[in-house]
Amino acid sequence: MKGFVSAAAGVLLSLSLLVDAAPARAGVNPPGIAVASAHPLATDAGIEVMQAGGNAFDAAVAVSAALSVVEPTGSGIGGGGFWLLHLTAKDAAAKSAAQNKNEGSDVFVDGREVAPMAATADMYLDAQGKAIDIASRDGALAAGIPGEPAALVQLASKYGKLGLARDLAPAIRYAHDGFAVDPKLAHAISENVSRLSPAAAAIFAPGGKPLAAGDKLVQADLSKTLQLLASKGVAGFYQGNLAHTLVAGVRAARGIWSEDDLARYSVVEREPLVTYFRDYKLVTSPPPSAGGIALAETLQQLEVLGWTDTHDAAAKHLVIESLRRAYHDRAQYLGDPDFVSIPLTRLASRDYAISLARSIDRKHATPSSSLDAAAKPAVEGGQTSHFSVIDADGNRVAATMSINLPFGSGFMVPSTGVLLNDEMDDFAASTTASNAYGLIGSKANAVAPRKRPLSTMTPTFVEGPNGTLVIGTPGGSRIATMVLLGILNFVDGADAQTIVAAPRYHHQYLPDVVQFEPGALSDAEQQDLAAMGDTLKPLSSTYGNLQVVLWKPQTDVLQAAADPRAVGTGRVVLTAAH
Repeated sequence: MKGFVSAAAGVLLSLSLLVDAAPARAGVNPPGIAVASAHPLATDAGIEVMQAGGNAFDAAVAVSAALSVVEPTGSGIGGGGFWLLHLTAKDAAAKSAAQNKNEGSDVFVDGREVAPMAATADMYLDAQGKAIDIASRDGALAAGIPGEPAALVQLASKYGKLGLARDLAPAIRYAHDGFAVDPKLAHAISENVSRLSPAAAAIFAPGGKPLAAGDKLVQADLSKTLQLLASKGVAGFYQGNLAHTLVAGVRAARGIWSEDDLARYSVVEREPLVTYFRDYKLVTSPPPSAGGIALAETLQQLEVLGWTDTHDAAAKHLVIESLRRAYHDRAQYLGDPDFVSIPLTRLASRDYAISLARSIDRKHATPSSSLDAAAKPAVEGGQTSHFSVIDADGNRVAATMSINLPFGSGFMVPSTGVLLNDEMDDFAASTTASNAYGLIGSKANAVAPRKRPLSTMTPTFVEGPNGTLVIGTPGGSRIATMVLLGILNFVDGADAQTIVAAPRYHHQYLPDVVQFEPGALSDAEQQDLAAMGDTLKPLSSTYGNLQVVLWKPQTDVLQAAADPRAVGTGRVVLTAAH
């Protein structure tokens, strides 16, 4: 048992597909290519560029950009995200001389939004010091400086093979030619049309009538913006005419962007966080994501406790109690590592996990209020997107992108097609007011110029006896628990489709309730957990959109699966030898 961590600084029909390739011999490399994403067209985009000679990193650019077109509720070039990369020895060695990459390396590409230079800690407070909820959620003032365009340029130029223009071609085509609106998107448009700015409403509800399932959605302005990015790279978005148009549109709508904000944006590459659970190695997200450390703390507590999945309330109780303590630390300590000091070594240590595990009563729930009344959590929105990719050389990407609430801030800069994020709501407006997802802020995550807001996005790789797992999901504060449950199922031997479909439960320290999907807890488990002192909150609907690729080298099996709760697809294309 290794048990340590290292780090720097109503359900819609799914089109998910799970494919196995299992010939007699074991494979050194995957037997093909695989993509799982939140939309069939985005999955197709990733497959397309890899079949054209690209690698997993080209596919990551293609899928990210395609999602910005076909799933505008969850991500887009007006937002940001995290891209976790694994470079095989072959690809890493080819790049090492010029780019100082070690063989078989893992890289965490932080393309998270940053606060504008004019941002202040009290910018969303009224005269009495109370948070003005809508100010950090709707309209131009809610938008941070986007990071996704810069991240896509970096992925294509530094790690890809085909070049940015080829990688963006599917997304440009989808925006220019249009595509049929799916039921999930149609529902989101109908629910959010009142939040949309005039430019956004003209696209998604032309003539005041929200687009319905089957209607064609054409985004000509977005196509032009993507073409500009393809031809000019970073300068095409962050400088010149487009930057001027973006800033003018934001400021006309009472936002606070400047052209200098855009020009100064930069992607940050960080070392991923590495942890172990039994015989499995996890490579996951470091701060400013809180998800990776939550995984590390929870899994180490469970290992100390000798946890096994007995599929009863006793096992779920230990998971809930471990999550309670991990989310408490998320609230107390975590923020942008470039701005706050995070005791990551201590939080990630085996000794700390032992101390946390000792405080867990196997028969009774611990009231969250008894842990530390001063700790206040924070969380980002659930309208995010994730995809997982692996190529035939074994390169892989787990990427989670967001614009926060559905359609972000709802504000589209006229003539650009760019929907702006409302990620400023992920900062703590105050230490007493909750954000859109019910969690309260902390000083470590206070608004500051050029600061990245705290996130729970948790793209993750897992390697061990059951193979290699590429996993992640949207879901706001529930992201880390969904990834955790997926990993526990993987360790238990589940296939990709079982992992994405399994019912879910969640605890996030505050509010002190156990949320759970229909069917996630049996009647007996509910009774037992309530008897232990847990407050249960059954949900009327499902949540999350887990995307998984699973490769089993021992049996040469490759699988891709998309969450059946939504409309995504997983695709595997085998090489000729298979």
